[in-house]
Amino acid sequence: MNEPQWWLRMTQATRRASSVFLRDVGNGLLEVSHNMLALVGLLVVALSVFAAGRADLRASVEQQALDWLQQRHSARAEDLVGYVAEPDDADSAALAKALAADPAGLNRQQAAVATWLSRRYRVAPEPVARLVQEAWQVGQRASLDPTLILAIVAIESSFNPFAQSPVGAQGLMQVMTRIHNQKYEAFGGALTAFDPVTNLRVGVQVLKECIARAGSLEAGLKFYVGSGNMEDDGGYAAKVLAEQRHLVRVAAGQQVPVTVPTVLTPAVAATAPSAGAASAAAANRAETPPAETKPSEHEQVALAR
Repeated sequence: MNEPQWWLRMTQATRRASSVFLRDVGNGLLEVSHNMLALVGLLVVALSVFAAGRADLRASVEQQALDWLQQRHSARAEDLVGYVAEPDDADSAALAKALAADPAGLNRQQAAVATWLSRRYRVAPEPVARLVQEAWQVGQRASLDPTLILAIVAIESSFNPFAQSPVGAQGLMQVMTRIHNQKYEAFGGALTAFDPVTNLRVGVQVLKECIARAGSLEAGLKFYVGSGNMEDDGGYAAKVLAEQRHLVRVAAGQQVPVTVPTVLTPAVAATAPSAGAASAAAANRAETPPAETKPSEHEQVALAR
């Protein structure tokens, strides 16, 4: 059915009117946009000219931009550090405190000993202060002079907690981990031999047992180094006791040079074997003890000098 002519004319007129309206609106928006961009450009130019003539304003803007960039950089750096260095558990802070201590928090005797040992063995004072503190506490419980404990640490490892001898003695006090592994169980296993405080505590336990078995300090030191069944310990006991004498003097407030040698007695020095011979002898005794005497496990604690 054909539509009336008037309807067709009205439809065409409506389409033309809509097209004109939309075209005019688009042209108007485009013109406004051009004008706005031109206005923004003029403002930018005006501000640039104004800022170029004001050095103080330019410096202020540059400083603000620099501060913003630095803040962004710091925020990103903190995010990265936090991801890498944040502790995984609540024991991390306790662990840090267990490994170091402020020397200023020690008493006069302990502070003097820590400072002297730090300078003598060229190690950081904070870890040494923690070990000195621990030696005083453990020594009191074990009825051992703390200077003796520290002297053994000095002779055994020079305060290197990761030291290991060819025969398997490990840590600060060079305890034979494979022999005394049960003593480490309470601390978390054999790997704690390299924790300085744990190694010191286990070493003191071994030393205490050696002294009790031998009946005297000198003989106990021979058992500790693995020379319990021999007349000669390679000068080990003499070196430990000489170092202890230095520490006793330091604790008493006397001036002791950090370069003072660990002196051997003339008799021991004349008969002391070489470092390699002493280590080999100790290791051999650990494997093949004399038939007439059955050694304890402590006699197998041997060191490489």
